[in-house]
Amino acid sequence: MKFSIRQTTEQELRLVVIKDESNGTEVALIPDFGATLHRFSVNQKNGEKFNVIDGYQSLAQLKSELNKSFKGPKLSPFPCRIPYGKYEFENKDYRFEQLFGDGNAIHGLLYNKPFVVKEEEADDSTGIVSMEYVYRKDDNGYPFDYRCQIRYMLFADSVLEVSTTVTNLGGKAIPMADGWHPYFRLGGKVNDWLLQFHSTAIVDFDDRLIPTGHLTPYSEYESPKPVGDSFLDNCFTVKPEVVSAACEIFNPETGMRVSFYPDPSYPYLQIYTPPTRESIAIENLSAAPDCFNNKMGLLILGPRPFTNFYCTL
Repeated sequence: MKFSIRQTTEQELRLVVIKDESNGTEVALIPDFGATLHRFSVNQKNGEKFNVIDGYQSLAQLKSELNKSFKGPKLSPFPCRIPYGKYEFENKDYRFEQLFGDGNAIHGLLYNKPFVVKEEEADDSTGIVSMEYVYRKDDNGYPFDYRCQIRYMLFADSVLEVSTTVTNLGGKAIPMADGWHPYFRLGGKVNDWLLQFHSTAIVDFDDRLIPTGHLTPYSEYESPKPVGDSFLDNCFTVKPEVVSAACEIFNPETGMRVSFYPDPSYPYLQIYTPPTRESIAIENLSAAPDCFNNKMGLLILGPRPFTNFYCTL
């Protein structure tokens, strides 16, 4: 078979690895911590392998840094920040118990949860790994039951498709949003890379990185542009009619390029340049930050329906 799947352990990290045997492309996943994308190794133009994911070097590092950097995991049932962890839903007030150091709820409740591998399938056309986590009122601020299923599919030509299915397991409606938080590296510094994304507007933030409710037209990166010394920690609306990649990053020196093709389920794009300037977070979001309060993209799932989210790299 052209594709293979194996389970292995590296630096005490339990991994599930999908490999394209024809070109050596590998995708390594960490089920035990938010179904994290740990490695996406592809060929450089010089023929050497390069991991485009900025991940963790060991289990100890992951445990130390995951709740600060949030590199790689699923963001569910909400992405980004909810101020002070407070929101109202169906005339009832809620507050998350799990809060970030700034006093806000951040990046959901599943980023450190152990997902269970449910499917491994490999043949001549693709390698597929599916995993799930069943949330059972783990936090009093979100007293609902739901299932989060993630499917990673590696195709030829180093195409990775990531899809998420969320199912309401309770007897009443629940608020829901979905996101993903990988950091990408292309060699060297972000300053020297070209960034392009097709946006209609930037979501205005206050000084706590909470949306003000206003959108400002934005087209700064409509054409490829060097990142330079720009600092980004912003959310943008994605142009729905664009048929090319919604976002691309490219390093002219190494020739490495990552292109993103989210489906309409992800109309928001969060971009963050960390202080190291060695990677960039490209986050496909189904809703804006603080969507539980501002309702920007918020989904209300009735009993037992499901919703699909889909993104291709």
